[in-house]
Amino acid sequence: MDAADLEGRLAAFGAARGLFDALVEELGDPAADELTHAELEERIAARGREVMRQMLQDHLDLRSIREPRRSEVTGTDRVARRRIEPGHARLLATVFGTVSVTRIAYRALGASNLHPMDAGLNLPGERASFGLRKLAAIEAVRGSFDDAKTAIERATGTRIGKRQIEQLTERAAVDIEAFYRQAPAAAATAGHLLVLSFDGKGIVMRPEHLRAATVKAAAAKGGNAMRTRLASGEKNGRKRMAVLATVYDAKPAVRTVEDVIAGDTGAEHERQPGPKAVGKWLTGSVTDNAQTVISDAFDQAEQRDPHHQRTWIVLLDGANAQIEQIKTEAAVHGVSIHLVCDLIHVLEYLWKAAWCFHETGDPAAEAFVAEHARTILTHGPARVIDELRRHAAEHDLTEAKNETIEKVCTYLENKNPYLDYATALRRGWPIATGIIEGACRHLIKDRLDITGARWSLPGAEAVLKLRALIANGDFESYYTWHRHREHQRNHQAHYQDKISLAA
Repeated sequence: MDAADLEGRLAAFGAARGLFDALVEELGDPAADELTHAELEERIAARGREVMRQMLQDHLDLRSIREPRRSEVTGTDRVARRRIEPGHARLLATVFGTVSVTRIAYRALGASNLHPMDAGLNLPGERASFGLRKLAAIEAVRGSFDDAKTAIERATGTRIGKRQIEQLTERAAVDIEAFYRQAPAAAATAGHLLVLSFDGKGIVMRPEHLRAATVKAAAAKGGNAMRTRLASGEKNGRKRMAVLATVYDAKPAVRTVEDVIAGDTGAEHERQPGPKAVGKWLTGSVTDNAQTVISDAFDQAEQRDPHHQRTWIVLLDGANAQIEQIKTEAAVHGVSIHLVCDLIHVLEYLWKAAWCFHETGDPAAEAFVAEHARTILTHGPARVIDELRRHAAEHDLTEAKNETIEKVCTYLENKNPYLDYATALRRGWPIATGIIEGACRHLIKDRLDITGARWSLPGAEAVLKLRALIANGDFESYYTWHRHREHQRNHQAHYQDKISLAA
């Protein structure tokens, strides 16, 4: 570039220079000496934003002036557009404010207009820029859409509606599944365990976005699925179940029973920590069914261990349908898995049994649970089942308490194949689903379950996937990839000649 050309390009930024010089002059005026630092911050922020907006506008105007003319532009419809019309303008809402993009339109009778400059700038399909879309997504997954609206207006000075924020958030999430299908797997040695875990949590939905089975069940009970106050014991018919999954690597950590539940000998014991999760990956969906989410998790695990050389552990809460779906997916992938039922769920059942033999608040109930838990950790559930039934026969329990004891025993019998904690501890496997339980709290409860929230299906899905993406630490790399995908969809897909359309 010669000096004259450079001088001409820099001259295009005269308007921005004028605003900047005016701001500098204002700050240098003696009157500014009376301003507090807070007043200076506010003034510079407001004036500075307009300087940046004008810089962007000046650059776009320069691009417009220097846009090369083509003899024709051919779309994928194979129609050559030879009618050239300069001066076609569109607005673009950005993080600095709204600017206008003026470019050449290439036209043909009966065909849609094409604007090659839009492809060079990688302009989005809607009015909001990718920067504004990114900001909307970040703020929308942190708090309510009202809070996001306030935060965006405070940061950019751009007024944007709640509905538009929700739409931008949904648009920002469209490529997450494709991103993970092509992303390289996390690195781990063959000696690391490969752990999968699954859980579900309900999200309050708008009536039209509930599953048909939920609406039918609510109607069968004679209830209104969206009634504010539920009758005692009535099932909440306002929620749609979201399914979550996690895959992570963990170095085996051998432990003893005393490391999990201390004995009552009074002897000091330095507890050894359990396996530590690394390379954690989370996903979830409120639109897809459990089998689809489980399949996605197995695909992620397959990426990490394509030759099935590692030990695969699947932690579960004991739901029969979930167990069958997991076994089916393992068979599809041709991988051997070790199913481990979450110890915390087993403890919950032991506490139910404890209150059948102890008064509420009796500290002896804790010792009861600890003793039986240690037995299960050491020998499995058979001894505990026998002892619970023997205790029930020896005590004059009510019918309800006898039913509870039998439910506990039946649960332990049914889950017996997945309660081999002695082997798990000896081989250093995890035995609790704390990672996925924490994910439910973080991904869903902290945002999707806030007071008063009622979700559309697309909105809930987008926020859930974005929160998982951010928790995985992949947001920035994803968003760069997402912009490239948008360029392919919005621009390259409409032109026969792709060579000169690089973003």
